Amino acid sequence: MLVRLLYASRVVDSSPEAIESILHQSREHNPHCGVTGVLCYGSGIFLQVIEGGRTAISELFGQIQRDPRHQDVVLLHYEEISERRFVGWTMGEVNASRINTSILLKYAEKPELDPYSVSGKVSMALLDELMATACIIGRA
Repeated sequence: MLVRLLYASRVVDSSPEAIESILHQSREHNPHCGVTGVLCYGSGIFLQVIEGGRTAISELFGQIQRDPRHQDVVLLHYEEISERRFVGWTMGEVNASRINTSILLKYAEKPELDPYSVSGKVSMALLDELMATACIIGRA
């Protein structure tokens, strides 16, 4: 059974090296577990969607909750799915500081990434738009 999980967290270290380390680790680990997804980051916040088998996603989310690189981990959305939405990415990435702020403003009160102030449905719509407008990089 496939599931999709969307969460937000606050980043402990938002240096480019720390972000690259997380992305590299995900891209190495995820293909072996059948996990796909996208990591959006900016303003010290992660917004991530992961998809895959229910057990693999549950275990990965548990690891994320215990990971000292993340704080204030909040589950925004979880659902059973019939097909993947982010199948082309072992872990795609979006640096929110590099996208058109009008996209962020479309989904929030201010033109910044803040999934803590919107619903999971709104955050998923933002990720869908980022995918549709080719803002996601790192296709694998």
